[in-house]
Amino acid sequence: MVDCCYEHENKTDTAFLRLKASEVSGLSKLFRVLGDETRTRIVYLLSITELCTCDLARVLNLTLPTISHHLKLLKELRLVRSRREGKAVYYALADEHILVLVKTAREHFEEESH
Repeated sequence: MVDCCYEHENKTDTAFLRLKASEVSGLSKLFRVLGDETRTRIVYLLSITELCTCDLARVLNLTLPTISHHLKLLKELRLVRSRREGKAVYYALADEHILVLVKTAREHFEEESH
């Protein structure tokens, strides 16, 4: 245990804050996956419209295997969902939470760049 609060009396409810900190365990994995520029672009495009794998590859100028790799990671974290229509697989954001996350991050980024 570290005793570093020499200047003031420690009134912090350490047990409560440790419990609160544990509530975000695993969240860093989500941000790590979204920390990749290509995956962020995929998520952003899917926040606009549902797209098939071929469309994503064409728009982002990437190969199908590369797009598939990124989509697999996004799907594992339940950020995107897929549906099959014939031979094509279409992707969309998994739910409203992801859309809110994307919109909020975009708004924050736009604030910082002005």
